[in-house]
Amino acid sequence: MTKKLHIISFNIPSPPNYGGVIDVYYKLESLHRAGIEIYLHCFEYNRPRDPELEKLCHKIFYYPRQTDFKAQLSVLPFIVKGRNHPELLQNLLSVTAPILFEGLHACYFLVHPLLGAYKKIVRTHNIEHQYYFNLYNSETTFYKRCYYAIESLRLKLFESKLKHAQHILAISETDTTYFQDQFETATFIPPFHPFRELSCEKGYGDYVLFHGDLSVTENQKAVKYLIRKIFSEITLSFIIAGKNPPEWLVKMVKDIPHISLVENPSRQKMDQLIHDAQICLIPAFQSSGMKLKLLASLFGGKHCVTNSIMVQGTDLKNLCHIADTPQEMIQTIQKLIELKFDKEDIHRRKLKLETFYSNDVNAQKIIEHL
Repeated sequence: MTKKLHIISFNIPSPPNYGGVIDVYYKLESLHRAGIEIYLHCFEYNRPRDPELEKLCHKIFYYPRQTDFKAQLSVLPFIVKGRNHPELLQNLLSVTAPILFEGLHACYFLVHPLLGAYKKIVRTHNIEHQYYFNLYNSETTFYKRCYYAIESLRLKLFESKLKHAQHILAISETDTTYFQDQFETATFIPPFHPFRELSCEKGYGDYVLFHGDLSVTENQKAVKYLIRKIFSEITLSFIIAGKNPPEWLVKMVKDIPHISLVENPSRQKMDQLIHDAQICLIPAFQSSGMKLKLLASLFGGKHCVTNSIMVQGTDLKNLCHIADTPQEMIQTIQKLIELKFDKEDIHRRKLKLETFYSNDVNAQKIIEHL
């Protein structure tokens, strides 16, 4: 008999072009490939409906997300309160099947008494209250600092509702430990991603690459750090690639001859940039969830240089070169820029990434909980 599954997504997960929806989209794809009949519930805002999703789902429901000021006037987190729609509850009740809530964002109906007999699974994308507290610490605007501080507190209080879920699917090992301590029902399921197999090749690349969504504060902080602390000291060819770079970054690199900026590359272009780089240089400044750009670098690129924070909560440290200070980073780059990426490097990645980080393997782990 075909297994049925409700999935409540915090946003429309196609096209899969930013962190959270990448995990959702490729999870849908893998569960569909495994024969699951999917009833997808999407909250829509800022993204159009994509007919591609109809190929993966038995039925799709769309709901408007509430983003006005009223959603702020609640003890519930804004990201939860705004995803409350009565038709969602009715549509869940119309098909008796387990429910997969994508993120704390989607958990408004997690404790509803009419869903008491339903098996409920929550995919956590972060320890959300910690993530928002980190945003509070990084933000300089007074209004946003207030919002992040309040939202962090509301998320911490709301997190206790996860005790009503039968299973929590955490996205990193650090998050798994945290949720296991809190609720004893957490399992580590690595992020779903676009990579079916390794595409990296032995040999040499032509430059050092940083890639990521450049509209995100954390990535902007990383780029600024790399330009000021690393590439002011060494003049190797450095490419920065990603979505929606801020104007200050465009101006900053304009007159630096060994630094290039690739704005809003297509998926194919980004894959090619990763493939042709000698080094993917991707430090992180806060540990939250799993960084998909790390997996992109390891599946498709050559040498990967990062810091301890980036690999915290993962078992990918042995596939990367770790450098935590500017001097360590400079020395590591200078060593690797002339070091051939060889078949032994590829073999080591293949053993880890095509098994433990296989979408099909991890889809089966979810199916076992249904």
